[in-house]
Amino acid sequence: MEYDIAFPRAEHHEAQVSVTYRALPPGPVRFQMARSSPGRYALHEFAKNVYSVSATDGAGRPLTVTRDDPYGWGVAGHDGTVTVRYTLFGDRGDGTYAQIDTTHAHLNTPATFLWAVGQDARPIRVRFHPAAGWRVATQLVPTADPAVYTARDLQYFMDSPVELSAHDIRSWTVMDGAKPYTIRLAAHHTGTPADLDRFAAMAQKVVAQEIAVFGAPPPFDYGTYTFLADYIPQISGDGMEHRNSTVISTPRSLADAKFDQIQTLAHEFFHAWNVERIRPAELEPFDFTRANATPSLWLAEGFTQYYGPLSVLRAGEMPLDAYIGQLSATLNNLLNTPARRYGSPQEMSLRAPFVDAAQSIDPTNPNIYVSYYPYGAIIALALDLELRQRFPALTLDAYMRQLWRDYGRPERPYRPDDLRQSLATLTGDTAFADGFFARSVTASGLPDFAPLLAQAGFTLRAAHPRATWAGMSPVVQDGGLTLAMPTRPGTPLHDAGLDKGDVIVALDGRPVSTSDEWAAILARHTPGDRVPITYRGRAGERQATLTLAVDPTMEIVANETLGQPLTKAQRRFRDSWLGSAIPAAAPSTPARE
Repeated sequence: MEYDIAFPRAEHHEAQVSVTYRALPPGPVRFQMARSSPGRYALHEFAKNVYSVSATDGAGRPLTVTRDDPYGWGVAGHDGTVTVRYTLFGDRGDGTYAQIDTTHAHLNTPATFLWAVGQDARPIRVRFHPAAGWRVATQLVPTADPAVYTARDLQYFMDSPVELSAHDIRSWTVMDGAKPYTIRLAAHHTGTPADLDRFAAMAQKVVAQEIAVFGAPPPFDYGTYTFLADYIPQISGDGMEHRNSTVISTPRSLADAKFDQIQTLAHEFFHAWNVERIRPAELEPFDFTRANATPSLWLAEGFTQYYGPLSVLRAGEMPLDAYIGQLSATLNNLLNTPARRYGSPQEMSLRAPFVDAAQSIDPTNPNIYVSYYPYGAIIALALDLELRQRFPALTLDAYMRQLWRDYGRPERPYRPDDLRQSLATLTGDTAFADGFFARSVTASGLPDFAPLLAQAGFTLRAAHPRATWAGMSPVVQDGGLTLAMPTRPGTPLHDAGLDKGDVIVALDGRPVSTSDEWAAILARHTPGDRVPITYRGRAGERQATLTLAVDPTMEIVANETLGQPLTKAQRRFRDSWLGSAIPAAAPSTPARE
């Protein structure tokens, strides 16, 4: 398979693409675009941006192109060689789509290149025609020609995004024993060289912390791992992992974002182990024609979500109070969501094709779903703290190393129950592993986090223990005080029969038209009070009674901020959990390329 891609009309977001196959068997050939992309779980109709399709045979004679469905094209009457040419439109830059303009060509491969069905095992060669000043960054294999790259087969090719631009590069080396690997940060950005130097130094420390979790870097196939970073105004925010690279993007510059992009980088690099090599069996091999789903995203994405900010903290690039603030918000949301009554983490994982950048125009009940990202992160927190409590020599880091030994290093895809068995192997306690999975993975239960967090000198408490609460706060919208979102089951507003779009007319007999008036009336009451409410909904004006409640918001607070000094045991526990996983070393500076 030989691809060729050029950008003669980049100002109109178009690319000209061709692909040539030789030694094809006799008979019609079907060419098609992907409908899904590695790292994404929903369907994406990439064929809609492909047009002006034509084909020729080995002698350059035109061939008839037929189309019987929206996703592909048929070519018959060839002489064993077929070249298909087409125009691609792309103007969304993120981890899923393609963006072509006069500043860059940001190419997610499934959104860019079609292929011939049944020819997946062929090696691939692709020639890029960069604009003046552009260079190529990708995990594809370079050749002696800087414009030509290769891939061993279609699976690797489709997993290999490409950035063509006047990007800057910083690089450093990590070691697996005596074997070196190069980490490259290719950044297309609007900041200064000093900004990128600072960010690369942060990335270097985070990468070191994550390598320490597993004890060694992954065996990157061609010796290099590449961060493809776009921090430019026209890009869309995203992070998308691949086998030897990742796309990380945000429309803000490094300085404007206060270098917060480091959290996305940390999340995506952890995927080099968790999901790219410690891989769910349902995603292997990846099927580009359908949605790819697995019940194990609570671990593949959720545990990665846990380790992202933890690695930034361990690297010394996040203050403890900022980390605890994030963890507190994630835990509070999961403790108070009604969605857990509608499904376990495995069930939420299987809903990924409906929510992972999926498009639909009909509303979905938001109360029945909680993302596998925070859900899995809190399960990771629970397992980390429970392991440390029950097995003092074990941690979640040890569990990740066990998964690496069992499934990652041998690249043996796992099934959902394999994760339970690895936990039993690690702990030597099958009953503990069975109980944890029965409570928090195949069902929706969570542990009591208060004593678990207390081990590290943190208190889990009500954030507003004396606040009177009705549920969500209405907002001024279209001239009225309106419920902008569906109300949550179990809240006073929901139980009184109010829902999204209802306009509050009066509360406790007093007209209300602002959020401040609403809050002031609630402040005059105590939990348990029954308060009349008048509202206007689809059926006209109605009256109901709110039974006010206590604000259920929870927060994690460091004991020392409460005037409670840490005990030696709490200090040791906290340092072991949140402290650096590697000895302090003399700083080095990533190289400019």
